[in-house]
Amino acid sequence: KGAAKGVPVKVGTVRTGTISEEASAVGSLLANESVMIRPERDGRITAIHFTEGQVVRKGEKLISLDISEIEAQFAAVSSELTLNRSRMKRAEELHEKKFISAQALDDAREALNQSTARQAEVKARLEKSTVIAPFEGVAGLRQVSPGAYVKAGQDVARLEGIGTLKLDFRLPELYLGRIRGKQEVLVRVDAFGTETFRGEIYAIEPAVDEQSRTVLLRARVPNPGVRLKPGMFARVALVLETRESALIVPEQALVPQGKDRFVYRLVEGKAVMAKIELGLRRPGEIEILRGLSAGETIIVDGQQRLRDGAAVTVLTEKLPSKQ
Repeated sequence: KGAAKGVPVKVGTVRTGTISEEASAVGSLLANESVMIRPERDGRITAIHFTEGQVVRKGEKLISLDISEIEAQFAAVSSELTLNRSRMKRAEELHEKKFISAQALDDAREALNQSTARQAEVKARLEKSTVIAPFEGVAGLRQVSPGAYVKAGQDVARLEGIGTLKLDFRLPELYLGRIRGKQEVLVRVDAFGTETFRGEIYAIEPAVDEQSRTVLLRARVPNPGVRLKPGMFARVALVLETRESALIVPEQALVPQGKDRFVYRLVEGKAVMAKIELGLRRPGEIEILRGLSAGETIIVDGQQRLRDGAAVTVLTEKLPSKQ
């Protein structure tokens, strides 16, 4: 009979789960590495080894310049070097026998040194005739064609290292004490709707911006499939704190009284007040640090008409626990 006269209420269960506190921000995606492909010497392009939009591996050839004239010069200086090396050997033998002066030996040695230097110079020009990819990336739109004569430093195409992207974003300075290296960030971009990409912070600007009172953070975001592009606008959620096996209740179950918070437990058909200590929040739910145990039945609706020890009538089945 007491239950029939009780205050009608709805109940739920104290459940356990993982709960995180997040800070939201907006940011921009940047190429991890970015360079404009440019030749180091003048010359005619004999071959372009990449196609626009192609993934290029580190060390692969990008462009080749005509080397016919330099090859001829290299053959000439190599021949001269061989000759001067032989002359140096003979000069050493003759000097040991006192047939030539020390000056003549020094002249032979100097000629050999000059030949060696000339060969190294021509060899460097040969090496600069091929532009090599300094890192793995995606080749951009090229601005020259095979057969074109290019000047040293002329733009050919951009190479963007986007297997991993950088993410720059700002947070208010009040979060500074809770930010650390390797902290997880969750990233969404408009192009992929609600799909989430994960990254982690690796650098924090040492100074706070005086104008906005924010701190600049930089994270790395893996980019498998090269779906994300540099320059994209990103919505960022920074995970400030995560707790496993947290006690979680619906936020509507809370009963505030002054500065304290209470929840009504259902004990043998009666509402029993339990003072609680709150933890992390998320939409519709809140973590309980103290005052409740996992699996306890609590009142989540109708508690405004209750007092401690009041009899209650459960109107429906327990509200389904979120997983």
